[in-house]
Amino acid sequence: MRGMVFQGDCKVDVLDFEDPTPGYGEAIIEMKASGMCGTDLHYYRHGMADSLAMLGMRDRMDSEQIIGGHEPCGVIAALGPGVDPKAFREGDRVMVFHYSGCSCCDHCRTGWTQLCDHGSRIYGVLSHGGHANYMKVPVSSLVHLPQELSFKAGAAIACGTGTAYGSLLRLGISARDTLAVYGLGPVGLSTAQLAAAMGIEVIGVDINPGRVQRSKEFGVTHGIDASQVDPVEEILKLTGGKGVSCAVECAGAELPRTQAIRSTKVWGRVALVAVGGNLTVDVMKDLIGKQRTLIGSFTFSEVGMTDCAHFIANHGVEVDKLFTDEWKLEQAGEAYAHFNQQASGKGVIVF
Repeated sequence: MRGMVFQGDCKVDVLDFEDPTPGYGEAIIEMKASGMCGTDLHYYRHGMADSLAMLGMRDRMDSEQIIGGHEPCGVIAALGPGVDPKAFREGDRVMVFHYSGCSCCDHCRTGWTQLCDHGSRIYGVLSHGGHANYMKVPVSSLVHLPQELSFKAGAAIACGTGTAYGSLLRLGISARDTLAVYGLGPVGLSTAQLAAAMGIEVIGVDINPGRVQRSKEFGVTHGIDASQVDPVEEILKLTGGKGVSCAVECAGAELPRTQAIRSTKVWGRVALVAVGGNLTVDVMKDLIGKQRTLIGSFTFSEVGMTDCAHFIANHGVEVDKLFTDEWKLEQAGEAYAHFNQQASGKGVIVF
């Protein structure tokens, strides 16, 4: 089979690998769609090994040539021994929860495998991912893809859209709330789209006017170009001086994080989703004095991934609209060079 490897310095290689064989409790997934995530750009720019070395995780890599892609979706091509046929069969349409763990600790047993007490493995980072013709995973990492959803939608749910859904669950949000979304990339758009489907009024904020305009197609009622105006002041104007009840920060920079907090009213709730960077606030003025709740939201649980897929299917949420670019595996170099410009929407490798 063929698989794509991040080499760093904005280079990728599509290499030959042996076809995988399932072991006990394992499945081979024939890839149909493998999403491109903003997190992948760290590996694209710096290389997988060097990126993990900075995190103290290089010694946990399965090999020096790890197939990238942590948003996999496809069809079960083969099953190893020990798999209950009532749970999974060959031909089933599935998404891959992109973490595996010990399966025994409390976090793994409740579906929060990324928090495994013994260290989780991340597909597409520490173990082979979905940018390949086939992928081997334990069946415990599989989630059925509803028939109403496309493979592309399943790939989005496998990370970015699932992360957005997870942040809304962490906020305990409902139609009584108003929501500000900072950063209108794929995760921010998914957050807006899902919140709108829940009946929530959404305010979208970004420094890219094109993204602000596009967000109206995803349920954003009020779009704010933060390169032209102070978004906190604008949100206060829109809410009668009170602020929104909830905010989700998807931009990944210190300023929008602070603005997201200050956009919320007394008793406001804020979920931080974007990876990297820092946060500086006046603890009394920005948090304690306003009784605000600050939440770190790290992707989603396996149970939450299932709930997200069924919510999207039941409410007819058009997740496929997130994708602006489709590529074939052999075009991976061109695909990531384009994605690295961060000027378009979400990309996906299709098979």
